[in-house]
Amino acid sequence: MAHASSDTTMGAAASGDGHDASFWRSHTTITLQPLAAPSILGLYGFAASTFMVAGNLAGWYGNVATPLILFPFAVFFGGLAQFLAGMWSYRARDGLATAMHGMWGAFWLAYGLYFLLVATRVLPSPASLAPTLARTAELGLGWWFIVLSAITWVGVAAALARNVALTLVLGTLAAGSTILAIAWVTPYTLGVVQAAGDVLIASAVLAFYTASALMLESVYQRSVLPVGTVFHHVGKERQAPLQPIQFEFGEPGVKAGQ
Repeated sequence: MAHASSDTTMGAAASGDGHDASFWRSHTTITLQPLAAPSILGLYGFAASTFMVAGNLAGWYGNVATPLILFPFAVFFGGLAQFLAGMWSYRARDGLATAMHGMWGAFWLAYGLYFLLVATRVLPSPASLAPTLARTAELGLGWWFIVLSAITWVGVAAALARNVALTLVLGTLAAGSTILAIAWVTPYTLGVVQAAGDVLIASAVLAFYTASALMLESVYQRSVLPVGTVFHHVGKERQAPLQPIQFEFGEPGVKAGQ
C-alpha cells in the first residue's frame, strides 16, 4: 500500500504541474506484500476438473456410477481451488483472473454439488427421468452455459492484451461452453455434446500448459515455456498518461495477467 508522508505539503504539490508525479514519488512510502501467481493454482485446478468432466461428456468413459467419482474433483479442483485463486487474483489486482477464476470456480462448486446430489440419489439423474423432465433439466443447464460462455467470450477479448496461451485457454473454453449451450437448449443434441467435450478437453490441455509455463517462470525467473504475445498495447494513448505511484520494479511475485 502507499501513503503520503505529510499532508502539509499537498498545497505545494498542487501548485506544480498536474502531470508531474515526482513530488508524490519522493513523499510516498511503499509497503510490499509478496504474492505467488494465483493463476498457477487456478489453471491447474481448472485443467484437472475440466479434463475429468469433459472426458465423460466426450464419451471417453463413464456409466451411472461416474458422478460418485466426478463430484470430488469438480468441488475441490475446479471449485474450491479455482475460487480461491480468483480471490487471491483480486489481491494481486488482476481483474481478468479474478473474473474468470471466481466465476468458473463458483460454477464448479455448484456443478459438483449437483453431481453429489445425483450420486447420493437425493436428485434423480437426467437419464432416469421421463423425456419431458429430462428435457427440462437439459434446458436449465443449457441456459447456465449461455451465461458462462457469454462472460468467457468477454474474457477472451481481455486475454488478447495478455498472451496467446491464455487467449487459447479461454477461447476453447468459451467455444466448448457455447457448443454445450446449443446442445442443451436446442433439440439437436446428437453428437453435439461429445463435440463440446472434445473442445473442452483441448481447453484443459492448454490450461495445463499455461499453468506449467507460469510455474516454471516463477521458479527459474525466466521464460521456459513460451506463451506468446498478442498485443504490446491495446487502445489509444491517453492525452495525459497516468503515472502510478508504485515500486518501480513491481511487487515480488505479482505480475499483471497471472
